[in-house]
Formats: sequence, structure tokens, C-alpha cells
Amino acid sequence: MTSPQEELLPGTRRALLHRVAVAQREGRAPSLVAAVVRDGRTVWSGTRTSVEGEAPDGDVQYRIGSITKTFTAVLVLRLRDEGLLDLADPLERHLPGTGVGEVTVVDLLAHRAGLAAETPGPWWERTPGSLRPGLADVLGERPLIHPVGRRFHYSNPGYALLGALVEELRGAPWADVLRREVLEPLGLHRTTVEPVAPHAGGWAVHPWADVMQPEPLENLGVMAPAGQLWSTTGDLARFAAFLAAGDERVLSAESVREMRTPAAPAEAADVADGYAYGLGMELRHQHGRALVGHTGSLPGFLACLTMSLADDVGAVVLANCTSGPAPFTVAADLVRIVAEAEPRIPAPWRPLRKADSAALDLVGQWYWGTYAFGLRLSADGLLALEPLSGKGRRSRFRPDGDDGWVGLEGYYAGEVLKPVRRPDGTVSHLDLGSFVFTRQPYEEGAAVPGGVDADGWRGLS
Repeated sequence: MTSPQEELLPGTRRALLHRVAVAQREGRAPSLVAAVVRDGRTVWSGTRTSVEGEAPDGDVQYRIGSITKTFTAVLVLRLRDEGLLDLADPLERHLPGTGVGEVTVVDLLAHRAGLAAETPGPWWERTPGSLRPGLADVLGERPLIHPVGRRFHYSNPGYALLGALVEELRGAPWADVLRREVLEPLGLHRTTVEPVAPHAGGWAVHPWADVMQPEPLENLGVMAPAGQLWSTTGDLARFAAFLAAGDERVLSAESVREMRTPAAPAEAADVADGYAYGLGMELRHQHGRALVGHTGSLPGFLACLTMSLADDVGAVVLANCTSGPAPFTVAADLVRIVAEAEPRIPAPWRPLRKADSAALDLVGQWYWGTYAFGLRLSADGLLALEPLSGKGRRSRFRPDGDDGWVGLEGYYAGEVLKPVRRPDGTVSHLDLGSFVFTRQPYEEGAAVPGGVDADGWRGLS
């Protein structure tokens, strides 16, 4: 029997180990562990450490910092899916008295609530949570520094509010709800609020000398939903598989897809960097591919979970140092190495089980004005509209049950594609959000808005 570790080719495994080794050495990390996920399973893991004979493995805990936010977002989406809240609800409806009740749940999830990035007072990540016993202590006297909903501004206190929202609606501590509703169903037994041996110690490495000192390990108190968790590469690999496909015991595939969808207005610099934020998830563009996941850091620790859904490859990187290796860059490189060396083998083409005559009437070439499009029916039962020039608006459409089709992405997301039929039942043209598509450009006799010139097409003379 071959182990998952042996499923990658030897050259690929060596390239992955080389990347991890370079990251640990150049980043001067006391230790660095990594794992690669493909097809929902860990297919490679590697480690480098400065301590001989004590290499950590996929069961050793590291603090994961803001990857905790993704777990908190999952809890909030569960509340929404159960009908206990709407993402558009103002916070005040469920958690009164915060002083920022006009912000909505989705504003908090997407970091667009206008809240400050950090708490007032001493550095919250490096001091006891007991210094900030209540929400008022993490919000301060001036919690809103930007207009609500207008811009993306990362906020750690915002996720403290979401954790308090979970506690209010569940009537139980955030940590207990997380364990019961997410960690146990997904089998993440090594993901905990407090460290459980074996776990790594957090270190600060001197920027100008090869020496280090331990960082304090504090309980974050009410800020815990923003960055408290400890986990392992093994557990985070399983969590990555969940974030890619969903799990009906925790959150549906549709809801995790919603988490991966951009939800915050991006600044110009973020657009240039290929960065966006969904609901508790970061979206990046690196090496020509879209990556989704989250990074994390706390004094003494760096972490990243990222994945390319198109390549069906994800990576987890954990290190126990305050600064040094860039975890996202390393994780993105691990994804790239596997995706390029061993590209995903597509599933075999298969025809539809049953031909839909009404849908077949719609396929083929169509024209919006003089722009040429092709409409194709695929084996998943969806229609795909694509410009024949290769550039322009495109979308897939699902049937809506009433001879119409609803757009799934891009410009036509949510728009209805409706075939308009003649008295004999044949298709005259397509109506897509008032745009008329005809079989010929400006087809004579067709319902083209503004009409068609009576003299038709002509040459220069």
C-alpha cells in the first residue's frame, strides 16, 4: 500500500522540501512545518528545524493567529443558515449596547465596518486579555474611524464583536460553540484555544544577530475570536479541504463559496496587488492563479493556509517566529510547484444523461448587435455564454424552472436569460436583462431595440 506521501513524484517532493528548507534558513525560523493538500487529502508534509533530532510533524501545534477569523466566520454563517440572523442585520438587533450597532454583520465579516484595526491601550497580542475584560475595552472611545461600508479596513476588534455575537445567539462561550459545531464534526482534534502538548514555543529572532528570545503566550480574552487558536498542519489541511468543498454537518458548499467571494471595497493598492477580502477569507492573485485562504500572526508565530481551487491544491505553512519567512509566499510557492509539476487530471468528458430539447433550441451562435457569442450546453446542465472573440462578458446560467436561466457570475450574475418564442414555439431571440440576442447581427424582422435599417447592410458606395 502506498502512503499519501508517496503519491507525489520524487522530483515534486524534493522541490517542495527545497522550498521549505530555503524558507526556514533565509527566514531564520526556529522551525517551519508545511503540508500540501490535493483531492481533499494531505499528499505531502515537510519540516525544517534548528534543533537536531526534534523535527516537528503534522501533529505539533503552532499558534495560527488570524486564521482564527475564518473559523469565527464559519460560526456566523451557520447562524445565518439556521435563520437566526441575516447578514444585513445591524449588530444592534442582536447585540445591543456596543456603541457601533449601526454596522451590519456582513460589514464586520468583510472588514468594512469602519472600525479601528487594533484595540486601544497596550499591544493586545502581547498582554493578558484580562486587561480588556469587555467589548468597550477593545473598542475604545472612538471605535469608528471610517464611514461604515465604504472601504476595506482590517479590524481585529470587529471579529471580537462577531465572537460576542455568536455567544449571544448560542448562549454559550465562543470556544465551546466552536468546538461543538466545527472542530468536532470536522475531526480537528488538535485545534484548541489553549496549547496542548506537543506544541511549539514562540520565539523572537533578533533582526541583526542569530540569537533569539521567547515571546509571551497570552490568553487574548474577548479578542480570542480574532486570533486565539492553536492548530497543526494536519488539522489545517483538513480545514482547507472543508473550505474548498463544504461539509453539510458544518456548512454547505454554497455557503463556503460565499465566504470565498469578494465582499469588501478594495483600495487601489489592493487592486494592484491582487488582494481582496470575502467573509473571513483572503483572496489573492499569485503566479497567475487565484488563491483563497487566510494568513495569521501573533508574537512568536506565523501561519498561512491557502489553496487554488482551479488546481485542486492547497498548502499550509506554520513557523514559530515573530518575523522572518513570509508564510503566504512560501505557501503560494508550494501550490505552484505541485500545480505545475503535476497538473490536475481533468475528469473524463461525459455527455448529458438526457437531452433537453428546449435547451438545445438555444445553443449555437448569437449576436448582441454586432458582437458574436456562442451559447453552449454542458454536461452539468448549465448554459455557458462566451464571446467568440475570446474577450468580453461571459457567464454560466442555471435553469430557473420557468423556461428562463439565471446568470451565475460576472456581469450577468443574477440576470435572467429568457428565450422569446414565436407563436409556433420556435425561438425568435434571447432577452438578457433587456439585451436582445439574435441569430444574425441586427437580424431583419427581429425585435431589435431601435429597429433595423430598412435598406439593410451595404458597402461603402
